Amino acid sequence: MLGSGVPVTVGAGLASAAERLRATSDSPRADAQLLLAHALGTSRDWLVAHTDARMDPVLGERFEGYVRRRSCGEPVAYILQAAWFYGREFTVGPAVLVPRPETEHLIDEALAHLRGASGNSPRLLDIGSGSGAIACTLAAELQGAEVTGTEISPTALDIACENARRLGVASRCEFILGDLAVPVRGRRFDAVLANLPYVPTAQIAPAPDPVSFEPRLALDGGADGLDLYRRLLPGLAASLQPGGLVLLEAAPASMAALAALASDAFPNGTVSIGSDYAGLERFVRVRER
Repeated sequence: MLGSGVPVTVGAGLASAAERLRATSDSPRADAQLLLAHALGTSRDWLVAHTDARMDPVLGERFEGYVRRRSCGEPVAYILQAAWFYGREFTVGPAVLVPRPETEHLIDEALAHLRGASGNSPRLLDIGSGSGAIACTLAAELQGAEVTGTEISPTALDIACENARRLGVASRCEFILGDLAVPVRGRRFDAVLANLPYVPTAQIAPAPDPVSFEPRLALDGGADGLDLYRRLLPGLAASLQPGGLVLLEAAPASMAALAALASDAFPNGTVSIGSDYAGLERFVRVRER
């Protein structure tokens, strides 16, 4: 058993960990595999093929520490200090939100728009960059793009810069410390993306929910989840080039209200709502004329 000092096999360690994680994880077996592979410095495929292999006691204790943290609700991504987004690995930590698969729809929408537009060097703005997942992905997918990200948290800004360096896009990613679009006032962009805090204050999950470990600054969207969008949208049209695109992610329950705010901010634009992988309304799309 882990923590007893008695060597255990990979299979026994996985089974024990998965059972302990059932109370706090929707995917206890997968979590156990990810944590053990990280502790051993190997792959999940290796674990499956070597269930009878015995673990080194030191590495077993490391795994035990990871399991304890996960059993308290801490997200796997924070324990591994890594999360995958749009096929790339990003450094993450408690200062940034863990990138969500739903946000990949913003990338798809932006790429479809920009790859069909004229010009080879689009200028893009990512407001509230966090880990830099959106900004770095756009820079990696669009080789000629120049991407600017704004972020109010200095620690998050450092993580975004680190991810840009790791992914080889630092020369085309500019991250600026500041509030929403204020740091880029007077500049215009071909596309503006924002995944701002949009969880209503009363709905922020308590521990041991993994979300409770994420920074409140990146979650809390006020009473109805739209406080930051109400601050952002007035005047945002001045940051968009003619024919540009705006993409705003929020909670499904907020979509109608967010679309109304976008319509007010872009009276000459076409406003529509897009859905996520589960078919839930997830983002507002604005196409400026």
